[in-house]
Amino acid sequence: MIKVRRASERGKTRTSWLDSNHTVSFNRYYDSEWSGFGDLLVINEDFVAPGQGFGRHSHDDMEILSYVVEGALEHRDSSGGNGVIRPNELQRMSAGTGISHSEFNPSATKPTHFLQIWILPERNGLRPEYEQREFPDSERRGHLRLIGSRGGSGGSVTIHQDVKVYDAVLAVSEEVTHQLGGRRAWIQVIRGSLTLNGASLETSDGAAISTETSLRIKAAKESELLLFDLA
Repeated sequence: MIKVRRASERGKTRTSWLDSNHTVSFNRYYDSEWSGFGDLLVINEDFVAPGQGFGRHSHDDMEILSYVVEGALEHRDSSGGNGVIRPNELQRMSAGTGISHSEFNPSATKPTHFLQIWILPERNGLRPEYEQREFPDSERRGHLRLIGSRGGSGGSVTIHQDVKVYDAVLAVSEEVTHQLGGRRAWIQVIRGSLTLNGASLETSDGAAISTETSLRIKAAKESELLLFDLA
C-alpha cells in the first residue's frame, strides 16, 4: 500500500524569516492521519532567510538529521559539535540525555533550503553526539546511496535506530529498485517528478509505504529523493 502525502496538503509555519512545511504533525500543527510513520517522527522542509535562524533551544532522546538542499546551515551545540552544512552533506545529532543547539543561515544574501528529520532512537538516555559527512553527487547518481544507518555502514552516518536512509539523483527515465523484505518505507521527493510503483510524485511530495515487497522508482525528469527503510 502506498499513501501519498502531497506537498500542498502539508502543515505550515510562517514567520518574518522562516517558511516551514510540516509533512507530519509538528509543534502546533496536528493532523491525526499524519502523526509520524513508525520511527520517522518529523520531516520539515524549511526555508530560512539570510542571516536568520533558530536560536539556542534544547532537545532530548531524538535522532535529528539535517539535509541542506540549497545554501548553507551553521550548527553549534552544547556537546561541542559545530560546522556549516552544505548540499551533498548530511548532519546527524543524537540529542540523547539532553542537548542544546542553534541553527543559522550564515549568508547575508542567500536563503537556506533544508530538510530537518527526526527519528526516534532505539533507547532513551544515549550520550549526545554530533556527526557530519559528505556524499558527493557522483556517488548518488543513478542509484540509491546509503547515507544513514544503525551501524554507520558504507561510510554512512550512524543513526541509533533500525533504519536505513538512502539518497538518489536520477536522470530522466532512469530508475532504481529497492527490496523491502517485509519492512516499511517512506519516500521524500526533494526535487523533480517520478513514479513509485506507478504512483506519481512531484517535488516535496512524500509517500508512506507498507505491505509492498519491492519499490520501483522511475524519474519522469531529473529528480532527487530520500528513501527511509523502516522496521
